[in-house]
Amino acid sequence: MLNAIVTGAASGMGRATAQLLHAEGWRVLPLDRVEADIDTADEPLRTTAVDVTRRSEVASAIDEHLGPDDAIDLVANIAGIYPPSTLADFTEELYRKTFDVNVLGVLNVTAESAPRMREGSSVVNFASVDAFEVSPGQLLYGASKAAVVMLTKELALELAPQRIRVNAIAPGWVDTPGNRATGRMAAAASSVPLGRVAAPEEIARWVLLLAGPHAGFITGESIVLSGGDVLR
Repeated sequence: MLNAIVTGAASGMGRATAQLLHAEGWRVLPLDRVEADIDTADEPLRTTAVDVTRRSEVASAIDEHLGPDDAIDLVANIAGIYPPSTLADFTEELYRKTFDVNVLGVLNVTAESAPRMREGSSVVNFASVDAFEVSPGQLLYGASKAAVVMLTKELALELAPQRIRVNAIAPGWVDTPGNRATGRMAAAASSVPLGRVAAPEEIARWVLLLAGPHAGFITGESIVLSGGDVLR
């Protein structure tokens, strides 16, 4: 059986990814900062509460839920936060929180998983279109996701000798609870050339694709999924 670790699995794109992988026969270790049930067609999954900014917690969760001989075939680094910020209102505390979750979290989970990953396995990081184009009011978030894009390239080179591939997905507007809470979904949909925002399940399918053999020669890339809103 293939084993996957999915962070940010309690809601949104992380939840959709955990559900899809489970439906496709993967054994999923869903991590989130809170415990939550994830509906599936058979037995429900339940997230393990982990702070991804604390490497020791990540290590403990992996050791607790996977046997010593269990390999990890996929790491989906989806956990992230996106508090608004500008030069006028950012704080050191907000800077550290944003970069700790969005950047350090990726490093911690990948570092603890890599020794268990076998040839042909995959890491999929979640960046954002804000890594490539400026989103007003997202000073720290955009910078953190640009860092994820570079981390993806660096990790791809570092892990290539082990035949572990590292890629990133950079979503645009997605119909998640967090995005709905902004009250900007309708306006966002009207600005997307395809005329709508993405469903979380659409993004999850790209995680599955990047983890599979059809993407076996792709590494170090960040794939923009924006409905044409960001073209590069």
